[in-house]
Amino acid sequence: MSEFSDKEKKILADHFSNTDDSVFAIITPRQVDRGALMSRYSRTDKNMRRVFLDEFLKNENRGEEFYNRVLIEYGDDSVAELGEAQIAIEGLSNIAVKKIEDRRIGLSYLEKSSRYVTWNKKVNGEYRFYRDPDLMKTKFADDYIDACNFSFDVYSKSIEPMIKYVREKFPIEKYTFKDSNDGKEKLFSKLKNEQDIKSANMIYNGSTKAKALDILRGLLPASTLTNVGITGNGRAFEYLLTILYSSNLKEEQDLASKIKVELDTTIKSFVRRSNDKYGKALQDYLNDIKKLAKKNAKELSQKNISTKSITKLVEYESETSAMNKIISASLYEQSPSLTYKIILDAVKKIPVTKKKKIIESLAKLRKNRRHRPSRAFEMTNYTFDLINNFGMFRDFHRHRALTLERQLLTTDHGYVTPKEISILNMEKEYKECMDKTKNVFNKIRTKYPEQAQYVVNFAYNYPYFMRLNLREAAHLIELRTVPQGHVDYRKVAQDMFKQINKAHPTLAKIIKFADMNEYELERFESEKRTEEKRKNIK
Repeated sequence: MSEFSDKEKKILADHFSNTDDSVFAIITPRQVDRGALMSRYSRTDKNMRRVFLDEFLKNENRGEEFYNRVLIEYGDDSVAELGEAQIAIEGLSNIAVKKIEDRRIGLSYLEKSSRYVTWNKKVNGEYRFYRDPDLMKTKFADDYIDACNFSFDVYSKSIEPMIKYVREKFPIEKYTFKDSNDGKEKLFSKLKNEQDIKSANMIYNGSTKAKALDILRGLLPASTLTNVGITGNGRAFEYLLTILYSSNLKEEQDLASKIKVELDTTIKSFVRRSNDKYGKALQDYLNDIKKLAKKNAKELSQKNISTKSITKLVEYESETSAMNKIISASLYEQSPSLTYKIILDAVKKIPVTKKKKIIESLAKLRKNRRHRPSRAFEMTNYTFDLINNFGMFRDFHRHRALTLERQLLTTDHGYVTPKEISILNMEKEYKECMDKTKNVFNKIRTKYPEQAQYVVNFAYNYPYFMRLNLREAAHLIELRTVPQGHVDYRKVAQDMFKQINKAHPTLAKIIKFADMNEYELERFESEKRTEEKRKNIK
């Protein structure tokens, strides 16, 4: 039975390509409304079409208003990129969404958040996780469903106790809030204005709930269904479709077909080659690459892999060599008639002390993290070996101006247990959840290694490597160490900075805004700033 009435369907038909399917194109005529819908989508449990009916239909300025709020409140600059073809996908797994988000160029993504929205709701009495149709036909089906249900059960029952614990540990009375009467920061108990008290509770409740959900997200399995909005050009979409068509997972193949149908309603001429003769040849090529790599990998010596988290800088050049190239690149634009080689040869002759002063002078020009280092800092690279929990990887994965290669998600590398789990005496059930997952995973992987990924929890460690230049390292490290960031990825970004600083102490000075502190309520100060800006735009 459709969620929408006949009257609502008639309205929706002018704004969305269909009213019933989980994949649809957004065709509402105003571009500002398309972008606002995509962004609003990431912070609500409602589906997009319901958001449109409830929030956009009666207010013709809703899109513009929401754009202003998103850019001010969340600093989500990717909202400004929205344009061209836009596709929404509802109810895809965290395995499929990562495959889609592997595509780095030409596509922008906004995905449902695990820190603003709880994932414990059921639909028709069932938790929302992906049930692979091929797997459901096998003897592993019952074990798989049982393991996923258990993960969701533990997650669901832990939400309220964890929120309670966080609020008891960090009571609202210990925090200060702005008094609108005199503009001063005051303890909660000193606030008198009713609106100030209401704002303080909103700030506090939002930051404490986010803290609790951050702690618990490791319990969620990769089969958890999420939503993602994609904005991109036709060429990028065409390559995405080719990748999905060539997948061994039915979910991703089906998504390719559905996305293609919807793109045909908006940019058909740009994606027509994705599954024709040209597209199939490209699919064969991609599969041949994987087969060859698999064959060659068997010749490598096998060693035990760490079952603990790893953040290790494994490849970089000497600092002198890096400085020579960076300084040469920085001079190139203002050195007419000189080739890069001539400039490089001249820079090599400059005393090291002077080179260091040049780098330091460039670093001094940066006044905040929005002042990106110049392109010259792209001239040296760093390769990190990383094994971090899958939940954290999902955040790092969103950085696209770098090279990232990853393996299949398994239970081979151990898992992380937040200290709060032990403090609340949840460790036994948490461990039981992880053990059940590992047991079921090992059963499935023998015959279905790719489908087995779906059962693995976010808490399990995940191997990948990341190669990035210094300019992108500055962006990633400074962004991922901000106070409101998740504690897991903040620590990894801090470790990356420490290792770059050890390898290149002079060049690391360009990363001026790495925050090396620890925070209790990560979202608290950010929520305060957001609320203040919210008041100012009313």
